[in-house]
Order: sequence, then C-alpha cells, then structure tokens
Amino acid sequence: MSEPKKTLIRGAKVLGGEPQDVIVVDGAITAVGTGLTVSSAEGTTVVEAAGQILLPGLVDLHTHLREPGREDSETVLTGTRAAATGGFTAVHAMANTFPVADTAGVVEQVWRLGRESGYCDVQPVGAVTVGLEGRKLAELGAMHDSAAGVRVFSDDGKCVDDAVIMRRALEYVKAFDGVIAQHAQEPRLTEGAQMNEGVVSAELGLGGWPAVAEESIIARDVLLAAHVGSRVHICHLSTAGSVELVRWAKSKGWNVTAEVTPHHLLLTDELVRSYNPVYKVNPPLRTEADVMALREALADGTIDCVATDHAPHPHEDKDCEWGAAAMGMVGLETALSVVQHTMVDTGLLDWAQVADRMSLRPAAIGRLEGHGRPIAVGEPANLTLVDPAYRGVVDPAGFASRSRNTPYEGRELPGRVTHTFLRGRATVVDGKLA
Repeated sequence: MSEPKKTLIRGAKVLGGEPQDVIVVDGAITAVGTGLTVSSAEGTTVVEAAGQILLPGLVDLHTHLREPGREDSETVLTGTRAAATGGFTAVHAMANTFPVADTAGVVEQVWRLGRESGYCDVQPVGAVTVGLEGRKLAELGAMHDSAAGVRVFSDDGKCVDDAVIMRRALEYVKAFDGVIAQHAQEPRLTEGAQMNEGVVSAELGLGGWPAVAEESIIARDVLLAAHVGSRVHICHLSTAGSVELVRWAKSKGWNVTAEVTPHHLLLTDELVRSYNPVYKVNPPLRTEADVMALREALADGTIDCVATDHAPHPHEDKDCEWGAAAMGMVGLETALSVVQHTMVDTGLLDWAQVADRMSLRPAAIGRLEGHGRPIAVGEPANLTLVDPAYRGVVDPAGFASRSRNTPYEGRELPGRVTHTFLRGRATVVDGKLA
C-alpha cells in the first residue's frame, strides 16, 4: 500500500490574510494553521509560499476550447494547459464548435477530452438551439442527463434573439436548475458592426455597434426570466447601461447573474484607432466611462464574476485587415493579472473578493461541485498560488495556448501564478506546467 501523497504549502496568505500553512493529503486539505509540519517521508512536497496569495482554484464560466472542429486554434489539451497556467482548475467550454455541442454525444466528447487532459476540469456548455441557428431548441434534457451533466446552455457567439425560443429555453431548464447564458446582441442593430458605436467609430468610418443592441436584449431577458421564474446569466456584459439593467433586475429579487471579461475592465475603443485586429472583439471594446462602470459594478457585486471569453484564433484570422479579421482575444493566461491591475491594485477589490468573483460565484452559477470551495479542512485541494509582487511584460511566445491573439503583448502586468493544484496534484509548479 503506497504512502499518501502530501504537500505542505508554507506561509501563504490565505485569501490575502495572515500567513498560514496548508497541508494537502491525497487531494484534500487536511490542516490549515501556523507552524504546521509534515513527516519527511518520501512523497512529501514542501512549497515555500511566503509573500504569496493562496486562492481557491479559479473557475471560468466562458472559455472557447474550439475542439472539435477548430483544432488549428485550440484543443481541449492546449486550452486546459493555458487555463492551468492562469490559475484555473475548472473551465466551462462553449458550444460553438464544429459540430456544435447541441447533442449529448458532442458534450460527452468534450467532457471526456477534458478528463484525459488532466490539467483542469472541463464542464461543457450545451447549445440552446440546434446548430446555434436560433430556430429549434437543442437536446437540453439529453445533454443534462449525459455523463457531462450539462447545467449551462448558451448559443454564445450568437444571440437567442427569438423571444419565444428564449422563453421556452428558460422554462425547460427550470426542471433541473439549469441556466441560460445569453450573448446579448440584437442582430438587426449590429449588422455590419465592426466596433463600438460612438465618437471613435464615427471618426474612423467603421460600422458602429450601439450599446442599445446589448441592453435591449438584457432588458427583455431579465423580464422573461422573472416571468418564467428561471435563471438567466448575461455573458460578457460591456456597457454602463447593461450594468443598470442588471442592478435593477437584482433589486427585484430576480434570478439574474452577469459576468465581465478582463479586457472590458481595462481596454477601450480608443485602441481601435491603431486598426490592429487584435482589438477586434465581440462585444466590442467600449468607452472609458463604460470601463469605470463595469469596475464599480464588479466591486459592488452587481456583476457576479469575471469570465475570460478566451477566444483563440490562428494567426491568419487576425493578421489581416480589420474588416476581415475574426473577433476575439485569448485571456486565460492573463486574466488574474488584469484583475489584479484593474481591481486589486486600485483598491476596488481585496483578494478574498477576487476569490469570490473568480472562483466561488462562477462555480455556484455553473452548479460546479468541488470548485469554488473554502480553503478549509476537508475541502478538495483545488488551489492557486499567486505572487502579487511580480511584474512582467506579456510575451505570447511563451503561452500554453495554441493561439497568440492577446491584446496585452508588450504590456507590463502585475502578478504571476506560481502553482496550481487540481485535487492536490500540481498542474503548475514555479510558473511552469508540471
């Protein structure tokens, strides 16, 4: 009989508090305190973590892993390696693959690929409609009953713009406490849109994407969720007006949650003046006023969580003229650094609140067991160690992701994930994949 595998994490600031030691044995936390020791038996690993922050493993509600169908952009293996490097122990894989994840067979395939990768847990997101076409509900019940146990459904990349289809979806998922995650984009209002509609789009002569295209769908869907008594989650909320709508819906006690991406917390549409397609994203980068409203809403809890919307693309889809370029940015490996830069270093969030917004709440919204748990005895050892004092320039050449379309290349960002543990097993050690 083999000895249990032990890890002692020594002197870490648990959730940013006082330094403590944490002992992990066989995938679970067995002790939290000061001055803890472990026997020097073979198989014991000691991690010296003085000055570092210990967080529960991060959970992403919004990741594009591209497999099956677009393995030139990303695979489940490369995407989960990127996730682990960024401190994530679980990701929700969006349904806009080829074929679309609209059947039990496809979601089970993605789920099994995640289990085989071993770098983080992969929870597939099922499509709301067949083929993401918005005309007929997909096999929601079958996907939930599959081995993948799908609880989150989204046509992300496209909006469920038909109100009747959206109502039916909300009614259907009530039976198993599912949630519809809406990509809020009124398609008629965004035909030919290339960037945020405003001063910059007018000056550049690029097709504008008005804030009302997002806000009108959010307004409709929070009303539908209230009418049906179901759960709706707003993907990648990006405008100050959207914040007010979600705040209003929550004041009514309706079951509405929302996420914001790291890039919408930092970048503005002024960057589009460069015509660099790395800044082309859906929804588009908005104004400085929107960015500040999003930060305040994440701080006060109106926005529940940070989700990366990690959207990898091969270089030929980005290294081209603006109008032809694909929309999207990679984000798993830089998310925590951007949140530290925009929210922690500005005093808007402390590290315990970062754990809430990047682990506890996304796990709760996705009904993901074993993640987003307290750092306490008996809990699964899904953990992330981050060095907040680190400063480094983003170099996509070193990314674990298969794609390099980051808007932060050459930018200095704070913080570095030094270790990630998935049920006690190190997936990242000293900043490198284990």
